[in-house]
Amino acid sequence: MKEKHTPSVRISGGRFMVIGGASLVGSATVEELLRCGASEVRLFDNFSFGSSDAISHIISDPRVTVVSGDILRLPQLLAAAEGLDGIVHLAAFMTLSMDQDPWTGLNVNIQGVQNVVEACRACKIRKLIFASSNAVYGYGESVKGDLVETTPFHSVGAPPAAILYGASKIIGEQICRHAYQKHGQHYVVLRYSTVYGERQHYRAANALYIVETQDAVKKGYRPKVVGDGSETKHFVYVGDLARANRMALESDATDVVVNTSGPEPITTLELVRLVADLSGRPDMEPELVRPDPGKVRLTSGGAFRIDHAAAKNAIGWAPEVSMREGLKRFLAWRDRTEEKISQS
Repeated sequence: MKEKHTPSVRISGGRFMVIGGASLVGSATVEELLRCGASEVRLFDNFSFGSSDAISHIISDPRVTVVSGDILRLPQLLAAAEGLDGIVHLAAFMTLSMDQDPWTGLNVNIQGVQNVVEACRACKIRKLIFASSNAVYGYGESVKGDLVETTPFHSVGAPPAAILYGASKIIGEQICRHAYQKHGQHYVVLRYSTVYGERQHYRAANALYIVETQDAVKKGYRPKVVGDGSETKHFVYVGDLARANRMALESDATDVVVNTSGPEPITTLELVRLVADLSGRPDMEPELVRPDPGKVRLTSGGAFRIDHAAAKNAIGWAPEVSMREGLKRFLAWRDRTEEKISQS
């Protein structure tokens, strides 16, 4: 029997938990909820991938509680979820981690989601926001054109770890859907495109293009582009995603899945040139190199665009930060961080 309460959750005065809160998107989401007046935000993380550095700027806020826990341990989730209005679930193995340890990755990405859903039901959480991925569309030459929420999954020729990751996200979405249909658990699934921004982690294969390029340019080396540079990637700035998480909680939407992508796609060659330009070396022309067959890397195949019109209709969200502006902020943050380290 479905619950009668509204799926809209008021942020001001509300109590929330961000699972995977010590991550890139997690720390930004905690910030966003605090900025909008949340009375309490519990930051749940086992710190296997999350970093205490990513949350050092927010843990002094008296409204923040850091909970060290594991989503594979249901009793820990049940205890942490008591008395909350909403949960944002971000914890997951990504492709590079999945390649190193696929069994644990599948447990985290599937059983972990089931545990989160069970905690939501048991603790009567009003709304769950689940972070999925554009990996649900797959990889390869068939992935092209506008990718919308009904685009099917393509797997031919992709690295196994990438397929395992994408498939695990599809299953996670369906676990949420099943809980809504059977028990009325309100949820919104946000399919993130590749995230970048301040406090960037190093688990996202595509985002590594950004940091590797800046590092090479700073050392005076030509940045490398794998292939001919025509591969398309669609990034989204971390602040825009934090806002999407908050808006999904606030919205009347439930039982929906929407893309949350950046303003426009970019080719690998355009990206590397832009990073070089923002790093003060627009003259540093990228070097084209052949792919390393032994290295996991996520190729898109054809030119594509991840359409986010459905997110505007469902939760009122659209990206605001351009790739150039977002990269400018991210690279400046990296420079400041390195300067602090060198002075310590």
